[in-house]
Amino acid sequence: MLAIALLTFSACNSGVDDPNSTENIPFVTPSASAGSLPTSSASGNIVPTAAPTPTPTPTPTPTPIISAYPVDGTRPEDFGMKIDITVNGQAVSEYSREDKIFFGEGSNYSKNDGIFAFRGNNYRNTSGVFGKQNITSAQINVTPIWKQSTGTLRGTEGGGYWSGCGWTGQPLVQVWPKSTRNIMKMYSWAKTQETLTEVIIPAQDGKIYFFELETGKPTRDPIVCNIVFKGCGSLDPRGIPLLYVGSGDISPYGTFPCAYIISLVTNEIVYEFGRFDKFAYRGWYAFDVSPLVDAETDTLIYPGENGLVYFIDLGTNYDESAGTLSVNPSVVKWRYSGSKNSYTKYYYGFESSPMAFQNYIYLVDNGGLLMCVDVNTLKVVWVQDVIDDTNCTGVLEVENGIPYIYMSTAFHAGWRASASETAPIPIFKINAQTGEILWRTDYNCRTSTGQSGGSQGSLALGTGSLKNILYVPLAKCPNYSDGTLVAINTVTGEELWTFKHNNYSWSSPSLLYDDATGKGYVLFGDVAGNLYLLDGLTGKQCCAIQLNGAVEASPIVYNNTIVIGTRACSIYALKLE
Repeated sequence: MLAIALLTFSACNSGVDDPNSTENIPFVTPSASAGSLPTSSASGNIVPTAAPTPTPTPTPTPTPIISAYPVDGTRPEDFGMKIDITVNGQAVSEYSREDKIFFGEGSNYSKNDGIFAFRGNNYRNTSGVFGKQNITSAQINVTPIWKQSTGTLRGTEGGGYWSGCGWTGQPLVQVWPKSTRNIMKMYSWAKTQETLTEVIIPAQDGKIYFFELETGKPTRDPIVCNIVFKGCGSLDPRGIPLLYVGSGDISPYGTFPCAYIISLVTNEIVYEFGRFDKFAYRGWYAFDVSPLVDAETDTLIYPGENGLVYFIDLGTNYDESAGTLSVNPSVVKWRYSGSKNSYTKYYYGFESSPMAFQNYIYLVDNGGLLMCVDVNTLKVVWVQDVIDDTNCTGVLEVENGIPYIYMSTAFHAGWRASASETAPIPIFKINAQTGEILWRTDYNCRTSTGQSGGSQGSLALGTGSLKNILYVPLAKCPNYSDGTLVAINTVTGEELWTFKHNNYSWSSPSLLYDDATGKGYVLFGDVAGNLYLLDGLTGKQCCAIQLNGAVEASPIVYNNTIVIGTRACSIYALKLE
């Protein structure tokens, strides 16, 4: 759905409820007396010896291969699911990949240094954080390490302007080897540095910006596309200098949105797709998600807001020694329809970035349908109704070999309730093998046209000292301007704590851990320009600084450097102390 292009802050859309879909599903009503985290301990005997033998590092146990399957309540036929597939424009009744896709663990998505996708990988579980943090005082220095400016671009809705960095707006990061930089269209100083960490930010003014992380110096000319970029896109996780990014609104020059493959050798678009795609049920061609790349099969998986998923065999030909890079795409298109979807409510299309586990991708649409799809047959395995339009990206976790999804939704005004009413916003834990809901916790939120309530920022899942804690930002909760960050026990679904603030947030929280102590923190921003750092266990505020512009974008943290953009046309690098 189009977002209102206001100069102060932008919007994305929301979705709808089917009351029958949640019948007999238990849910937890949050309370101040919610349960505490489960704890565990281990002990052993120490046997003194003259020369102790180091304990060998255990060999990691691989995640078992699972087979997903539907159960009562998640069978695709109960949702009227139908799919259609084309291969290079030709309709096929059956599909089977010869080179099978099999996604590994999220931590193995890339072997290179950087942040390659929204929330990092195919599990979407890094929350935009990379490297090591040395957190001593738990403060953010108000004096920026560097600050850069972006611009504005006129939009199509209401005659307003898209400005700066908006939702989702997370920067991407790549540590380029010198050999790769030598063939890139970069400034000379950036090519010759011994090491270089590049921050890449597609912005709402229609430009893609490139900065050195440490100094903020531009590393190359911006790529000017003159079309709004809301989502952050993705970098190729193999280290091949390709950027995959989509546009989110019609440009003032009459250019309709589409998706691009951009060579970062030449800084040129080498392939585009999705614009006016006649195979789509929905005539809106925006691409706000962060796509995934399967490295082994050279395959790009890119869902669109037009209701299609593009599976593109890239045909990548990269010769670094010769300085050449090209693609020769072969395109498979997948579309779906269900009894819930329509053209006026419960829209087709995807704004939530896909998750992937082994040979399955998990897609949740603007109509509130969460689907498990086998990427090698393109068959829908199971479906779950998550009630409302979903713009946030969930997070996937594997426990004892079984994948689980944590997901929440937005509140689309006029679908379940009017903008003057409240609606329950569910937070779910879902068995990703069967689609069954394990628990559901509801929060009442409000909404307004063009500035949706509910979970617009994406979910973050704790590890280490924050294990078994899920963090969910809720906009317009409990009142129109308010925001609430909730911490949920992932085992029970009970509320652990809430952090209430006077201005709602569409920014996705990042989780930080001190490298020495393991202590965990939560970093997130709000639409009044506040950037908060909280104690991850208690929700106690450690510090807050003012960035003088709405923070809709999601921050990244690389070592102790925070990078965040605002709607006030500024990008900041800040020191975490």
